[in-house]
Amino acid sequence: MKKEQNAFLNNRWKRILIVCFAFLMMYLISFIIDPFSPYWGNFFKRDWTKVSRDLATSFIFCFIVSEVSILISNRFNQSVPWTNYPGKRFTIEIFLNLFVILAVQLIINFFKSRMNGKPLTFGFGPGGSVEEARGMIQWLVVSTIIALFIVGIHIGNYLISNWKNEALKASELKQVALDAELQSLKLQIDSHFVFNNLSVLSETILKDQMLGYAYAENFSRIYRYLLLNAKKDIITLEQELKFLESYRFLIEHRFSNGVQFHISADESSKNLYMPPLTLQLLVENALKHNKTNRKEPLIVRISTDNAQTLTVENNMLPIAKVQDSFGIGLTNIKRRYQLLSKRPVEISKANNCFKVTIPLLKL
Repeated sequence: MKKEQNAFLNNRWKRILIVCFAFLMMYLISFIIDPFSPYWGNFFKRDWTKVSRDLATSFIFCFIVSEVSILISNRFNQSVPWTNYPGKRFTIEIFLNLFVILAVQLIINFFKSRMNGKPLTFGFGPGGSVEEARGMIQWLVVSTIIALFIVGIHIGNYLISNWKNEALKASELKQVALDAELQSLKLQIDSHFVFNNLSVLSETILKDQMLGYAYAENFSRIYRYLLLNAKKDIITLEQELKFLESYRFLIEHRFSNGVQFHISADESSKNLYMPPLTLQLLVENALKHNKTNRKEPLIVRISTDNAQTLTVENNMLPIAKVQDSFGIGLTNIKRRYQLLSKRPVEISKANNCFKVTIPLLKL
């Protein structure tokens, strides 16, 4: 975390750019504050040795202030982070940076006075002048602005890096939670499916062993399909339709001619994807809420369209009391699609018809 937060300021070239920008800003701000100063009028008329010395002194000043400011910022990133103590951190950084500015200013002016053979007056007291005092005050103001600018860079760097780290962490935690919830929904399907069919299988074997064998064979295919796809988030529509063939055998045995299927899926749609066992849950939902008899059979229609959706609809033959659904069914399908896609599951009732339209997904 610390390494990521300081990556920007530890990049050598970016740090050099900060120093260069601070150097240019120093002269620009100085000119804006006092554009009519004799310093600017005589700047290029002076000896190039003095000009070079002034430029070098200013650059060294910017470099020292920048580097020390970075050290201060890195030192307090862990002990006094911006996110926890913004007021305290701001006060500490400003105070320490101003102290560094005054110290560096004092050292630079001390050496300049020694080189010029003049006493260190800062423009005040005997030997000083108004121009020198004004220049010193201006220098302090400009230096303070530059220091605040550098501190602002540290603050922005820290907050942006911290925001990126927190966003990445939140994204990772969200993905873990989604994976766990999706796996939980799959386990719900597993228990619901087994509970419903094992009881029917045991009754069938007692009545007709051959039919019981066929039922067990199709049930094993379905359960094998469930086991093979339990860890998958999505499978192709073609696989779901093949699974539905075995599932239809179980339904036709349980309800005889009380249920009819009409399936129409174009070839291009079969290569699209959907959550495993979605068709089984939709058919199971229709059976759970409607009557099934030979005289007035429940008709389940499954079709696809050009909008890359699959529709499962049935005529409504409502029963008086709906069996316990264990919280599975449509809620399960809607929640899984919320985890896998932004396209919603559409549910409608009209003209004695119940319709569920689900999106088919692309990889």
